[in-house]
Amino acid sequence: MSDCSNDTTTLDASKPATEDIESNSEESTMSQESPKNSAAEIPVTSNGELDESHEHGFNRMSLVYKDLKRSLPAGLGLSETQITSHGFDSTKEGVTEAGMFQGGQRTQTKSGPVILADEIKNPAMEKLELVRKWSLNTYKCTRQIISEKLGRGSRTVDLELEAQIDILRDNKKKYENILRLAQTLSTQLFQMVHTQRQLGDAFADLSLKSLELHEEFGYNADTQKLLAKNGETLLGAINFFIASVNTLVNKTIEDTLMTVKQYESARIEYDAYRTDLEELNLGPRDANTLPKIEQSQQLFQAHKEKYDKMRSDVSVKLKFLEENKVKVLHNQLVLFHNAIAAYFAGNQKQLEQTLKQFHIKLKTPGVDAPSWLEEQ
Repeated sequence: MSDCSNDTTTLDASKPATEDIESNSEESTMSQESPKNSAAEIPVTSNGELDESHEHGFNRMSLVYKDLKRSLPAGLGLSETQITSHGFDSTKEGVTEAGMFQGGQRTQTKSGPVILADEIKNPAMEKLELVRKWSLNTYKCTRQIISEKLGRGSRTVDLELEAQIDILRDNKKKYENILRLAQTLSTQLFQMVHTQRQLGDAFADLSLKSLELHEEFGYNADTQKLLAKNGETLLGAINFFIASVNTLVNKTIEDTLMTVKQYESARIEYDAYRTDLEELNLGPRDANTLPKIEQSQQLFQAHKEKYDKMRSDVSVKLKFLEENKVKVLHNQLVLFHNAIAAYFAGNQKQLEQTLKQFHIKLKTPGVDAPSWLEEQ
């Protein structure tokens, strides 16, 4: 009995070793038959139970795949998605790569996040294209200007608008002449007032030191001081007139003339592309020239719209300028006339009332008085 039990024990002890050998041979056979399918390998322990660590890795792989499906856009086919699963024994577990190309964009997903990369544009090519268009436009406009000066090219003329622009430029020159003369008068009046004030101080000093001519010097001192005071009042009215006319000439009219320059540039471009289109229409029409004619027609239409818009802007600005000019000059000319007339008539009350009518405030003499250079 003891011998049999020993034999049985010996056989049972050798049985696990035999099963391990058979299990290893079966696993090697499976790995040789499907070397590319690492997910099909299900290792077992020596007791015949599934390895929990590998099962946990498989579950993680399934969760990553579900997250990837949710992150991909709707309607994406399986043929557009590539999923690469590394073996469970590698260090990178559950890494999923997905890629697609749609609408000029490349979408790459790695471990969850989605990265969008727009098409790369070459800034050098864009600048080169801008330079090419500018050079072509400059060439066409220069050729148009030379043709017009030589009398060979035709130009578009709006007779009514051109007449208004010529009148505006002529009036600007005349207003600038009035402005220069008024500034000269202001400078000379300032010098005269300054001299009268100094003369009045000299008479006042002599009236105190010369007892025998006290009254005579005193009368002249009072007269010169009164003239200096009225001169300062007139000087304030003239300077206000100069400031208003200067604003009208160098800001309001100049702004309108800037719009006129833009209108003239648009007119030259319009005529240049019109001439180019006419030359193409006079030539033969074949497969090579038809695309050029169509492109030239589009450019001509774009510059025609720009020209019409600028012509409308100039007309509106000229209308508003005329209304503003009449209103401003009416008030300023009335002020200038009344101030000059009251000063030389010796009507001090009327002179002061004229300044109040136009809300002109004079600075107190001797308090922050501007120098002669500042008045310029």
